[in-house]
Amino acid sequence: MGPLAGKRIIEMGGIGPGPLAGMMFADMGAEVILVERKSTGKPPVGPVVDERFAIANRGKKSVALDLKQPGARDVVLRLLAGADGLIEGFRPGVMERLGLGPVHCLEANPALVYGRLTGWGQDGPLAQAAGHEINYMALAGALWHSGRGAAPPSAPPTMAGDFSAALLLVTGMLAAMLKAGETGSGDVVDAAISDGSVLSTTLLYGLFEAGYWRVERQQNVLDGGAYWYDAYECADGGFITLGALEPQFHELLLDKLGLADEPLFSDRDDRSRWPAQKARVGELIRTKSRQYWCDLLEGSDVCFAPVLDFAAAPRHPHNLARGTFTRVDGVTQPAPAPRFRDSPTGIAGPPPVCGEHADDVLAAAGYSEAELADLRDKGVL
Repeated sequence: MGPLAGKRIIEMGGIGPGPLAGMMFADMGAEVILVERKSTGKPPVGPVVDERFAIANRGKKSVALDLKQPGARDVVLRLLAGADGLIEGFRPGVMERLGLGPVHCLEANPALVYGRLTGWGQDGPLAQAAGHEINYMALAGALWHSGRGAAPPSAPPTMAGDFSAALLLVTGMLAAMLKAGETGSGDVVDAAISDGSVLSTTLLYGLFEAGYWRVERQQNVLDGGAYWYDAYECADGGFITLGALEPQFHELLLDKLGLADEPLFSDRDDRSRWPAQKARVGELIRTKSRQYWCDLLEGSDVCFAPVLDFAAAPRHPHNLARGTFTRVDGVTQPAPAPRFRDSPTGIAGPPPVCGEHADDVLAAAGYSEAELADLRDKGVL
């Protein structure tokens, strides 16, 4: 199923955006073989290690190897011989020290697309430093604008940087695969979370360079400065969002809220009025429950949505109608996206147990039962 049916991706097991990229390939129909570390198995998902909750590994086949054993390199190279792409998320130089760098792997398969995913990129003064989402977004300039007023910047838990890097890698690898299909020559794709974090701010940098975006927080249209683009608390403690950016949507919002005739709202571009306007709208929203505002505003062109948590979001009628969420092995999770009219995507199965598919995958790569037994005896497999 899916537009990538027939493609094979080898994913070197790790954490962060690499597994997300592999999940997207698997959701779109590619066979994704996850090479996990035999010594430790799957990295923990928070405080738990149950494979069912490693959602990013859904639909993949797992082979567990001790990559420090000499024989492991040969196993990976044999798997790569029939692969279209490889995903690795180690620090720069690790794959080279394992004898599995781009030079080695493209020698084994000249048409291979070698996808590299790191925090800071393959070069630069920070390339060898550890880091996480909050650090990459901070250096991109993105984290600064996530805070409120004089409060410290706050890291968004949506993992925007990680996922933007996963999208970079998938897009880059697909582009390189198209080239490889035409020329027979693979490529090396360098995707970094720091790059993805910067790329995700493209719109805001354009506004900043044009002089329309201020460095001061909550002084801009899209950062909670304007009353028509923000989140508000309701009488019952729930929250709603308003996003009436365009003039026609803004006029409809004022009409729905009964504020169209109040002089305070006669000029929405007068920034000196924004604090008073926000206070007035906030006071109004707090007089009614979230459900009241949903009944009044949802589905209209005021650009509205309630703020839902992870428990409520899968139950919203729109998400139910579109099948935005699904359940696999009793675990609720995002459904595959994007959607294809003629090549429907799907989830091939739940996340695998570490090493679950070793015999089938390696037999398909030409290993005999005796060779598999020998790999196990040597501690490779």
